[in-house]
Amino acid sequence: MNMETEKFDYTKAVRELEEIAAKVEDPSTSLDDIGALVKRSRELIEACRNYLRSVRESIES
Repeated sequence: MNMETEKFDYTKAVRELEEIAAKVEDPSTSLDDIGALVKRSRELIEACRNYLRSVRESIES
């Protein structure tokens, strides 16, 4: 595993995604905020995918 993978906290990222989902579903959240939340969720999802891919590759090696 590389250093970047070791520093990534998958559990924390998933928790943040759950918090983002709750905020997006909240009717009081503004559209501007939703846009920023969607952007952040895309970043987190990509990081999670990369992390899972690297873990899978390290297991299969």
